[in-house]
Amino acid sequence: MLPKNGGEGKNNGQNTEAATKFSMAHIQMMMENAQRQIEERKKNLQSIKNNKIANIPASAIAAADAVTAKAPAISDAERSKKIAQLQEQIRLKLSGTLANVLPPPQMVQDKPKPLILDAEGRTVDGSGRTVVVPQLTPTLKANIRAKKRESTKTQQAAERVQNDEANDTHFHDDRIALKPAIRSKRSLRFHEPGKFQQLAERMRMKAQLEKLQNEISQIARKTGISSATKLALIAPKAESHSNDVPLMEWWDSVILADDLNTFDDQGNISIRDSSITNLIEHPTQMRPPNESSRSVYLPVFLTKKERKKLRRQNRREAWKEEQEKIRLGLEPPPEPKLRISNLMRVLGTEAVQDPTKIEAHVREQMAKRQKLHEEANAARKLTDDQRRDKKMRKLKEDTTLGVHVAVYRIRELQDQQSKKFKVETNAKQLFLTGVCVLFRDCCVVVVEGGPKQQKKYRRLMLHRIKWEEDLVKNADGNEIPNACVLVWEGTNQRRNFGEFKYKSFPLEKSARDFFQKHHVEHYWDLAYSGAVLEASEDS
Repeated sequence: MLPKNGGEGKNNGQNTEAATKFSMAHIQMMMENAQRQIEERKKNLQSIKNNKIANIPASAIAAADAVTAKAPAISDAERSKKIAQLQEQIRLKLSGTLANVLPPPQMVQDKPKPLILDAEGRTVDGSGRTVVVPQLTPTLKANIRAKKRESTKTQQAAERVQNDEANDTHFHDDRIALKPAIRSKRSLRFHEPGKFQQLAERMRMKAQLEKLQNEISQIARKTGISSATKLALIAPKAESHSNDVPLMEWWDSVILADDLNTFDDQGNISIRDSSITNLIEHPTQMRPPNESSRSVYLPVFLTKKERKKLRRQNRREAWKEEQEKIRLGLEPPPEPKLRISNLMRVLGTEAVQDPTKIEAHVREQMAKRQKLHEEANAARKLTDDQRRDKKMRKLKEDTTLGVHVAVYRIRELQDQQSKKFKVETNAKQLFLTGVCVLFRDCCVVVVEGGPKQQKKYRRLMLHRIKWEEDLVKNADGNEIPNACVLVWEGTNQRRNFGEFKYKSFPLEKSARDFFQKHHVEHYWDLAYSGAVLEASEDS
C-alpha cells in the first residue's frame, strides 16, 4: 500500500532504490493498482458518509452548516493530519478490529503489563504479591443447563418458603421439619442369598411336624388320652379364692371390738355393746330384674253358651239404639231388605202388578248391598306396608326383661350350602341375633330372641332340616350321618351378639377367644366338650 501526500515525501529514497531494482513496467503496474485501491476506498468512504448524513435529521445538518460557516478556515497541516487519522481508521476497520471511533493519540491505553514469575512458577506483580489468574474450565452445554435449572429451583423453593412464612407466621410450628415434595426414585431390591432355601427348609420342617402330630393324635385317640386331655383343657379353672374361709365375716365385724382373737377379762370374745340394740333391720325387698312392673290381670275364660249370650245381648243393645235414632228422626228408616225369596211376601200386590220391574228393583238393591259390603271390607283391608309391619310386630318380641338363648351343635356345616342358607335365612326372618361358628367336627349355632321365635327356630333345626341325609367323615376317616343337637337353652339379661353371621376358625383357641370376646365362652366350652365326648364314643 502506497502512502498518500505526506507519505510520498518520506519514502523518496526507498522509491529510488526500488526503481533501480524493478523495471518501469512493474512500477507502472504497482502505481495503477495503488490508485485503483485508493479510488475504491474513497467510494466506500463516500457511501458511508452519505448513509450517516441520511440518518442525521435536517435540523442537525442545518446547525452543523451554521457552525461550519462561523468556524475559521482550516489550515493544510490540520487537514492532512485528519486525513491520516481517517486512513488509519479505515485500515483498522478493514483488518477486522471492532472499533467504531479511534481515540485520539493522547488517550491511547498503555501496553499490557509484563508477566512476572517467581522461583516457584507463581504469577506475581511488581511488588512481589501473588496474583490469582482466573481460569476458565470448559464444560458441556447440558451441564450448564442443569446448573441453571438447579439454581432456578433452589431460588423458587426459597421464595416459596419465604412467602409461606410471611403468610402463615401465626400458624407455623418450628418443631415440625418441612420435607420437600420430591418423589424418590424406586431402586432395585435384590433378595439376600439363601433366603428361599431357608423358606423351603422351614416348609419341610412344618410338614414333618404336622405329620408327626397326626401320628401322635391317632395313637392318643385309640388309647383315649386325647379326649381326656381336651376335656381337661376345656374345663374352666377354679378360682383360687373360692374355698378360702375368711377369719371374720363382715356381719361379725360390726359387733366385735377388734377381731375374733381379742378376749375380755372373763376370757370371752370382746364385743362392742353399743352396737347391739333392740331394733331389728329388715332388708329392702327389691324387684327381680326380669319381672314386669305392670300389674298382671288374670284372664276371664267364658263357656261357649256364655259367649253366645253375650253376643246376643250386644247385638240387641245396638238394635235398640238404632231404633231410638229413627224414632227421634235423627236417621231415615232403612228400606225393606228385599230378596228373591221374600219378594211376594213383602210387596204383595205390587209384585203381582209388575213383576219384571219389581224383580229388577230387588236385584239392584241386592247389588247395592253387595257393593257396600265389599267397600267396607276394602276399607278395613291393610295395605302392603301395614301388613308387613303387622307381621314384623307379631314376630318381634319384647326382650327388655330377658333374652331367650339357644345353643345348637352340628357335626358338619361348612360344605352344605343349602342347609347353611336355611339356617341363616330363617334366623334373619325371625329377627334373631346370634352367630354360627364353623369348626371341624363342631359347628356351633347361637341364637337370641323371644320364646315364640325360639320355638319356631327349634322346630327348624331339630325337625324340618333332615341332617341325617348327609354323610360326613369323622376324625378316623369313617363316614357317619350328620346330626344337630340342642346343647343348651335358657335366658340371659341382654343380647351378646348382633346380626346373625357366619364365622370360620381353623384353631380351637381362636374360636374360644371369639366367644370370650363376647363374654360367653361357656357356650363354646359346653358345645366343644360334647363334641369331644361324642367323637370318643364313635371311635
